[in-house]
Amino acid sequence: MARIAVVGAGLGAMAAAARLAVAGHRVAVYERTDTYGGALRRLEREGFVFDTGPGLLPLPAVYRDLFLKTGKEPLESCVELVQVDPSSEHVFADGTRLPLPNASRAGVVSALDAALGPAAARRWGDFLVRAREAWDRTRRPLLEEPLWPNWQVLADREPYPAVPHRKLLRTRTAGTLAEVAAWELRDPRLASLLESHAIEHGLDPRSTPASAAVLPYMEHAFGTWYVRGGMRELARAVYERCLARGVEFRFGAEVTGVLEKDGRAAGVEFAEDVSRVSGATAGDGGRGGAVAEADRVIAGVTPGVLDRLTRGARVRGDGEVPGRSGAASRLTVLLALRGGRPEGTAHRTVVHTLDRGSELASLFGSPAGLPAHPTVTVLRPDDPALVPDADHEAVTLTSAVPAGSAGPALDEHARNMIAAAERAVPGLRDRLLYSEVRTPDDVARTTGAEGGAVPVPALAAAGGRLLHPSNSTGVPGLLTVGGWSHPGGGLPHAGMSGALVAGLIVEGPEFRGSQ
Repeated sequence: MARIAVVGAGLGAMAAAARLAVAGHRVAVYERTDTYGGALRRLEREGFVFDTGPGLLPLPAVYRDLFLKTGKEPLESCVELVQVDPSSEHVFADGTRLPLPNASRAGVVSALDAALGPAAARRWGDFLVRAREAWDRTRRPLLEEPLWPNWQVLADREPYPAVPHRKLLRTRTAGTLAEVAAWELRDPRLASLLESHAIEHGLDPRSTPASAAVLPYMEHAFGTWYVRGGMRELARAVYERCLARGVEFRFGAEVTGVLEKDGRAAGVEFAEDVSRVSGATAGDGGRGGAVAEADRVIAGVTPGVLDRLTRGARVRGDGEVPGRSGAASRLTVLLALRGGRPEGTAHRTVVHTLDRGSELASLFGSPAGLPAHPTVTVLRPDDPALVPDADHEAVTLTSAVPAGSAGPALDEHARNMIAAAERAVPGLRDRLLYSEVRTPDDVARTTGAEGGAVPVPALAAAGGRLLHPSNSTGVPGLLTVGGWSHPGGGLPHAGMSGALVAGLIVEGPEFRGSQ
């Protein structure tokens, strides 16, 4: 039985902690804030309840597996999962509305036929066939296995089987998502539909590799789910599963360093008084604070924080992935509305920009800015637990913004988001009781990410720019977990990260993922 110190109480860290506790290890989680869940937080005000982090759950099978492997109670006995149908409704610049069914590729093609015509439906259906091939080629190495030592194979090979396109007497194949949209989909609404999956993650479709075709494929193939009571309930369930398996939590315990002994991780150090940290002993650890010894350390932190914890030591080792240059955050606007949610309202509506070129130039220009007509995701849950009564509605708006955005420009952007959302919610501003805005600074305070950056899922190609560092590090006994390490950001990816880290500790470096 090993002593394991986990830094951070995000979903990936807790997923690893629960699995390791079941395997017989002594696990202690040290979280600098006063609660668990990482980005999965909520705001309660005047009878309204809002998720301030992710609002929907893709690939619930990841958490079903976690609960299956860590106890007798399945996930559905701990939270109520609701399949969102339609999965999303899209409002395009020309006013066309497109509801897409949940977890049905055939249904998606049928919906496109009805809304955009048979030619558009056929092109999107053919695209999904190619996207599935890209998914089949990358699913295991990007999601289910530890990052390959020869990760360059993933970086250099484009898994999306692009259709040859003849242009200016040359035959070319699409290498970016924008080229897929222009050369293979050939409809501005389909282009907007495809590119919105990149923009949602703060990725420029003009430079995002064609392998990002797996993002819409995953949504169409596996569906989208909501947790009744808000997504914070998922974090609660994972936290309670950890407690039930003997994981110890200490909140308000800020780790200031990773203790090393004989060239390997041997515990964590704190700036706080020793009496506040369970299992800690007095000792300088090189810094004069308290120390909690451990046989292994799991760090669920950002790369910048990891550098500080290891005093700038090179922990990635040779052949480290280059990592993403630049990052994006989110602006979230929480709206309390008078008047109930109309029957038949879509849970999620994506309101597409009125000016694609301007939005891309603003978000991804140099310097980056905020578009006048942003793409906005509107969440309108059908959940009585979120409102004071049936005569009110809680609505959440999100939009990608550059990391570090601050100041009065965000206030104007929030107003622009509300104006855009009114295309999906007529009379929105007349119904408004109050609004709350969550900025990149708020994300930074919650997650510790510099500038409030939000990690993206791992994607192949692009020279490895959208891969994430391996969960193993150059320091023996130190592993990383969560959105800033393999396989990247997103709730399902966090759960997968926890499973990979647990496997590497329980089975050793030869672990190759679930079969």
